[in-house]
Amino acid sequence: MNIIELHSAAWQQLRARRAQLPHALLIAGQRGIGKFELARAFAESLLCEDLAASGEACGKCLACGWLAQGNHPDLRLLQPGALVADVAAEAGEGEETGKKKPSQQITIDQVRALDDFLHVGTHRHGARVVLLNPAEAMNRSTANALLKSLEEPIAATLFLLVSSEPHRLLPTIRSRCQRMPVPSPAHGVARQWLRDAGVSDAGSWLALAGGSPLLALALSGSGERVLLDSLLAQVSRGRELDPLAAAASLDKLVKAEKRPAPLKRVVDWAQRWLFDLSLASEGLPPRYFLGQMPLLQGLAQTTDLRRLLALHRKAIQYKAQCEQPLNSRLFLEEFFLSYVQLFRTP
Repeated sequence: MNIIELHSAAWQQLRARRAQLPHALLIAGQRGIGKFELARAFAESLLCEDLAASGEACGKCLACGWLAQGNHPDLRLLQPGALVADVAAEAGEGEETGKKKPSQQITIDQVRALDDFLHVGTHRHGARVVLLNPAEAMNRSTANALLKSLEEPIAATLFLLVSSEPHRLLPTIRSRCQRMPVPSPAHGVARQWLRDAGVSDAGSWLALAGGSPLLALALSGSGERVLLDSLLAQVSRGRELDPLAAAASLDKLVKAEKRPAPLKRVVDWAQRWLFDLSLASEGLPPRYFLGQMPLLQGLAQTTDLRRLLALHRKAIQYKAQCEQPLNSRLFLEEFFLSYVQLFRTP
């Protein structure tokens, strides 16, 4: 099952737009469901010169050959340098030491570099596509630079903006895009997609990923589990947790992590753990950590629900804070000190 079969309804909506393409399309949905892959498939179909009956790129024509090599002259992909480095690391291409740390943002220079691309004729006299992923990685200056292109539509040119957090985009950017929401795939379809990809216990991984199949696939076999397993080892101790030792242990992993935003990912998992602990306190089954249900139920018996709900709300602030430069060790110490206070002493 490919990404188009996973999102068949969304794909049909995209196909219907081919007859009258907008100038800019905002593809929005939950993180890890395959929005970028779907947008990329649509971009390739627009550039293909011999479409398959399903509307997909044929994979055989000259244009598809360029696409496969990543050098089609009528396609530009704008992504943060850190995201590109992450993909390269997963492919086994080591990062050279001594180089500047890749940017977490789509830079203004990347947008300005589009000027020549947008103002010359297309090479195959067809469509021209600019794909931005994730669009919320633009800061205000970058977004304003892009806005100039969005305000002056260019014939046969489509901007495809992919976003998991469209509320973070400037209102002026959102107002110049037609929005197309991509819903999370049905549980049964997503689970079958994971099975086809060779993932065992697909239901548990899918729950842990919040229903996002591509995130579940990544979790089932990537280094992401190192951070997650370390966090679970600490929070599972409840009132026996040593906050300072836990912070020191996890901080080493955060600082050694090569993938982008490790501290933010830790907070993401912590939020999900707190959510499931809240459910267990009310006698409800977990949403994310299905395999830890007995542990959650045991911890819930000694949890102060009022403090738990307060920490769950505070975790929203933690997530915003960890996107700024900060001392990760002190940050983690504060979190674990707050966490251990959730549990009543015997």
